[in-house]
Amino acid sequence: MDLVKIVYSVILLICGIFIFVATFSQKGDERRKFINKKAQSYAFMVVFGMLILEVAQSIYLTIQGNISYNGNGISPIVFLTVISVIYLVTLLIYRKKYGD
Repeated sequence: MDLVKIVYSVILLICGIFIFVATFSQKGDERRKFINKKAQSYAFMVVFGMLILEVAQSIYLTIQGNISYNGNGISPIVFLTVISVIYLVTLLIYRKKYGD
């Protein structure tokens, strides 16, 4: 495995753990919990949408008989990166919007 991929995976894992632990470790009022729940629900909707699109693409390519389609699917590193970035952006947007 390439060294760049390993370093990128470790950095992504550390950042992801930090983001998720930092939001849960702080004790706060209901507004902060509301902001976290909204950001988490939006990120979950994006995960669900990405998975539905991936399943639909694989079904479409299988029905078409595309020989070049090998069925690998979404790269886990790219998937985690997209979800982490979306969660972080929506968390920042909701914090600004609801004043936390």
